[in-house]
Amino acid sequence: MARRGRTAYHATGSSAFTNTLRRIVGTRDRRVPAMFKYFNNFVDAEKFGLDVLICDEAHRIRETSVYRFTRRETRARARRQIEELIDAARVPVFLLDEHQIVRPGEMGSLTEIRAVAEQLDCAVEVIRLGGQFRCGGSEYYDAWVARLLGLSRLPAAPWSRLVSRTDESFAVRSARSPEEMESWLLARQESDGGTARLAAGYCWRWSDPVNRDGARVLVADVEIGNWRRPWNAKPGKRVTEAPESYYWASDERGFGQVGCIYTAQGFEYDWAGVIFGPDFVRRGDEWVARPERSHDPAVKRATPPQFRALIRNTYKVLLTRGMRGVCVYSTDPETQEYLESMAR
Repeated sequence: MARRGRTAYHATGSSAFTNTLRRIVGTRDRRVPAMFKYFNNFVDAEKFGLDVLICDEAHRIRETSVYRFTRRETRARARRQIEELIDAARVPVFLLDEHQIVRPGEMGSLTEIRAVAEQLDCAVEVIRLGGQFRCGGSEYYDAWVARLLGLSRLPAAPWSRLVSRTDESFAVRSARSPEEMESWLLARQESDGGTARLAAGYCWRWSDPVNRDGARVLVADVEIGNWRRPWNAKPGKRVTEAPESYYWASDERGFGQVGCIYTAQGFEYDWAGVIFGPDFVRRGDEWVARPERSHDPAVKRATPPQFRALIRNTYKVLLTRGMRGVCVYSTDPETQEYLESMAR
């Protein structure tokens, strides 16, 4: 759009995603990073000042753009965030997946966006994207995840029953330990190429880095038996031998840490390892959400039904980051048995 002389911006609610886009695109053209914005950058935007505003990951839109560092005079002018985004461009575009809402306060849904747009006398066109490019374009895997997590009306089924012979290039398997999962990911990188990352539910504390032997190092907070690994770096907390939090998914040094939902959402890598923590377990024929086992301070404050939806969406996001394959493991024995039966 910009090359055609149009004013066009891209906006998200994700620091990791936006910073990565700015860095990658900025290596080619220093003027381009300014085109990548956040949802809360449009409080004072000129009405229809842009031709096109692409709101990516729009399910992360919040009620307002006000946050703790917002100036008092700006707070007075702030409106609903959806309204600010719609007014900023002649053609605002919202790309969203309502099953990727993972925090309280995120409210980007078709219902909300349509309601505000119609109040502003906008013509609304809804385009449902039937195909998808994530997970190597595997519709079978997309359906497997939805059924596994109870997001589909159809019951869960083993991968081998759903996959077509023409779709065998996407790999689904389970591991009996985090050590086995990590070994599988490393083997895939070495034999098949590409990138691999290991992510988990937010079920362990997340410590600040510490000084050790003259270096700033991460603390190995994620502990499962004898296996211990650190989370990815916290935002604004630089360490010596690991990438900044924004770049965990794209920097080759990110493999040594466990990614969380906030650094994995919005990204893809070739091989995904997903650790189900004790916050979401299988009991009988249903999933049980356990807020008391979560270490996510924002999500723990949600109501029980909301917590269940947010945690299920969290694992849905983590399971759909891999482009060529996924490996699953749970710290809970009954859930692990279920995952093993579904990943056959």
